[in-house]
Amino acid sequence: MTKRLKGFVSLVLLGALLAGCGSSGSNGGEASAPAGSSDSASAEGGERVSLSIWHNYSGDDLRAQTVRRLISEFQEEHPEVLLDSQPIPTDSYRQRIQTVAAARELPDVFLSYSGSFTDEFQKAGLIQPITELLDGNQEWTDGFLPGAYDIFTYDGEVYSVPVAMSATSFLFYNKELFEQNGLAVPKTWDELLAAIEAFKAKGVTPIAMGNQAPWVAQSTMFGVMADRLTGTEWFMNAKDGSGASFTDPIFVEALGYFKQLSDAGAFQEGANSLDNTQAEQYFIQGNAAMIMNGAWSISNWAASASEEALQKVGVAVFPTLPNGKGEANTITGGPGGGFVLNAEAEGRKRELAMELIYKLSSAEAQKAVAESNSMVMYDVDIDASKVTPLFNDAFGLVKTLSFSPVYDLYLSAAGGEAVNNGLQELMLGGDPAAVAEKIQAAQAGSAQ
Repeated sequence: MTKRLKGFVSLVLLGALLAGCGSSGSNGGEASAPAGSSDSASAEGGERVSLSIWHNYSGDDLRAQTVRRLISEFQEEHPEVLLDSQPIPTDSYRQRIQTVAAARELPDVFLSYSGSFTDEFQKAGLIQPITELLDGNQEWTDGFLPGAYDIFTYDGEVYSVPVAMSATSFLFYNKELFEQNGLAVPKTWDELLAAIEAFKAKGVTPIAMGNQAPWVAQSTMFGVMADRLTGTEWFMNAKDGSGASFTDPIFVEALGYFKQLSDAGAFQEGANSLDNTQAEQYFIQGNAAMIMNGAWSISNWAASASEEALQKVGVAVFPTLPNGKGEANTITGGPGGGFVLNAEAEGRKRELAMELIYKLSSAEAQKAVAESNSMVMYDVDIDASKVTPLFNDAFGLVKTLSFSPVYDLYLSAAGGEAVNNGLQELMLGGDPAAVAEKIQAAQAGSAQ
């Protein structure tokens, strides 16, 4: 076992212990082969091949339904495959994958988030390139937006392609509530605080938040808020430990802004106890004036909300901060997750795994995902009748914006966890300077 793999395994084992996660197992698969079949059995004279895939498309939103349909189609096209498909809820997906990685029991194909999550698997030698898939399908390759798979490229080899655009910090607002209260959508910090006070006075929750799984506050709000203040270059230097530190006053100030929102009563009571889906429903039902969330909410609401409720939703970006050094017109995100190939897959299993990755990432798949009200990093012609006006508004908006980094896509696992836990701590009255110390210690420690 290499030194790098030992470090990764130690980290994921710790994560598994903290999370109380179980073993990989195979319970809950939804697209398996007929009972009684086995690797050695044959299908119409051919040898069966076992193939496993894990992903987080477990919900009822249109994107999840689309991806699961594509997996089912692959199974129908390949009756010789014993396909074990595991849809795992997003909130527990990272830890489940890290747990099986520690035991070197990764599935043959699995969804991996872009950035540091994939970095760890590549550096540990747990995944293998899919470059030949792109080289052999040039027309498909040319359809990706510029830079779409750069984040999955290591030493000239491509390990995955995105199956989504990760736009994580839209400011969704209830147009009716703003109009009824004579308020404009806030464009500055002071306007945001004034709106919070106005909605509180009317008994309306200003901002819905579901931070039970603590990535939510970081990914949907704090990352873009901090970038408004520090700028992206500062963050990149701080995460590399090169000329900046998370204990710098400007970052402590950013944490202080987040705490100020919580102290002002921006979020509903018990925000750290609600999950993100509950917060989405709380907002779409008209109980909150705003919610910061990603493009995934559009797909969720398209599947669950009434047309009347959707018509009330507007979309904007987070306000500017006083004396901010970052760009004002940005949103956190970039290329979303993609499917990666287990380094141990070989022979016919490897061929089928590559075919499955192509099935889920092809031009046809990208179009189907886009028409499920989900943004993609691919040049597609969308049938406007298949998406909601909210999707069109958000997709039109994001084309005018620049991307800023989602913190946990760039920080180490320990550093990202320290940010996530620190934001929960601030919502419970914690001290920004103390939280900053923990983030710096975690990030610097993981770099050693």
